[in-house]
This record gives sequence, structure tokens and C-alpha cells, in this order.
Amino acid sequence: MTLDERDVEILKALFQLGDPSTKPIAERTGIPKSTVHYRLQNLRDSGVLRNELNEIDPDVLGLGVRIITHVTAEYEEGYHETVGQQLRDIEGVASVYFTMGDTDFIVISYLPNNTYVEHLVQEFEGIDGVMRTSSTLVITTIKEDTNPVRGYDLDSLKKFVLFEED
Repeated sequence: MTLDERDVEILKALFQLGDPSTKPIAERTGIPKSTVHYRLQNLRDSGVLRNELNEIDPDVLGLGVRIITHVTAEYEEGYHETVGQQLRDIEGVASVYFTMGDTDFIVISYLPNNTYVEHLVQEFEGIDGVMRTSSTLVITTIKEDTNPVRGYDLDSLKKFVLFEED
């Protein structure tokens, strides 16, 4: 499926609002509600949106280059918030994790092609307080799931949620 400007506007509004209802998307974009409904259905049917939870396939959008970056920053009070917020705001960054261990942050990014990788790393290293980065290009995604519930069987989930003991 080839996306057009309206499809992109609808997708952006969908994820900004966090609401799959057509009315708020139509209000945000100025696109008629019936058109929003039709296009959302087409996006689902074509696989751009994977399911009713509106999980998106980054490959279909042309964002198939995944980069995992380890970022080491200078320690100072509140650095995890200031550096973390700046990492979060870089275009293409999908997730930022503040971690324990040898790495301060792990950043997951989705890019359109390899030419964007150098720019991304320059953005990371241009942040005041970032000492070092190490980026890894993902060759093949074995498992990628934004919903952690799918990684457990029902009995395990019941134990966690209901705090049952073995």
C-alpha cells in the first residue's frame, strides 16, 4: 500500500491522541469523519496497522532500519531526566530506557535508511553530558512486541496480577 499525505496525518493523530475513534482524529486533522473511518480500515486491511490495537508496522512506513544505542553520560544530579528528555526528543527515537550497569541509557530508534544513522549518532553525541555512544544495527528482528501480556501464558499472568503464590 502506498500512503498519501492524509494517511500520514491520520496515523500521526491516532498516535498523538491515543484514541482510535474517528471523531477526535477528524477534529485533529480536519479530514471528514467518514474518510477517517474508511482510511483507518484500509490501513488495517493493508497491514500498516497490525490489529485493532493499532500497532504499526514500521517496515510498511519505510522505517525498517532499527538502531539500538547504548549511551553513557556524565553523572550529575538529575542527569537521567535532562539527558533522557533530550534523547527522547530526537526524531526517529521510539524508546529511551534509563538503566543500571555499564550503560546509562538504551535508545531504540527507527530510521528510513542507513544514511540517517550518522545524523542520529551526531544528535546523541551533541547532547551536553553525553560522553559516549555505541550503536548496533539490527539485522533481523526475531521478536518485537509492544504488548508484554502476549509474552506470558494465562496462568502466569493470573499469578502476577492476582499475586498468587505457587
